Amino acid sequence: MKARLAVIGGSGLYQLDGARIKEQIEVPTPWGLPSDALTITDIAGETVAFLPRHGRGHRYLPSEVPSRANIWALKSLGVEQILGLSAVGSLTERCAPGDFVLCDNVVDRTVRRQGTFFGDGIVGHVGFAHPFCEGIRAAAAGVLASRRHPHHTEGTYVCMEGPAFSTKAESELHRSWNASLIGMTALPEAKLAREAEICYATVAMVTDYDCWKEVGEHVSVEMVVATMRSNTEALRGMLPDIIAAMRDRADCACRHAARDAIMTEPSLIPYDVKRRLALFYGRYWGGGAGSSS
Repeated sequence: MKARLAVIGGSGLYQLDGARIKEQIEVPTPWGLPSDALTITDIAGETVAFLPRHGRGHRYLPSEVPSRANIWALKSLGVEQILGLSAVGSLTERCAPGDFVLCDNVVDRTVRRQGTFFGDGIVGHVGFAHPFCEGIRAAAAGVLASRRHPHHTEGTYVCMEGPAFSTKAESELHRSWNASLIGMTALPEAKLAREAEICYATVAMVTDYDCWKEVGEHVSVEMVVATMRSNTEALRGMLPDIIAAMRDRADCACRHAARDAIMTEPSLIPYDVKRRLALFYGRYWGGGAGSSS
């Protein structure tokens, strides 16, 4: 089964009116199994792969999400574009709970996550100045505007390790950077997608004001979950149109991000490393697009 588009988010998002589930498949990868089985769905004539980031039932901490397996599995299906959905806290009055933000940049504050496919005998450095695909952001922005859903077309996302929420001192520090959002899931997903030459963008759904805002109630799990459910329902209604807008996109620089990134002479790359990364880079060293699990 092949799919050009994918959505990474909650397990209920693919249960859309008019959507038809084709199959659910497990995809073994060189980095183990993905977060869960991939649900292959037909939406308005487009085949879309859905993957619950934290597994069904929300089993994985943000730091435990097998992101390398997730991205490799989607690439093996032929995925060219990924829409990542992320619940976030707001660091500014401008972004209120219930708003959606099409992030244009990110700050990495994680410390324990495997954030690259490179290493073990292969060196590569992809460009990441603009971490989120501008084409997907524009496609999603058009739909959000047409539906008149409160949204922002830019914003910097600080990705923290978690799983605890921020201290007040951390929240104020992040605000001093002029960041807009705080979350736990955009990375390493965005970095790995860029290395895999897949277009990737995040729709960040604001659930709370983190803990910097003195007026009103500080962030709690109950508050986050309630607003998250409301945000998810709103997004479900718009997702078919966003997918349709993504479907019509032309080629993109994201899909050639590693063309000049690999520094290692191909003949010196260890056989096992070359074999597991041939899915991504085989076309650059003449090894074909084979794969291994």
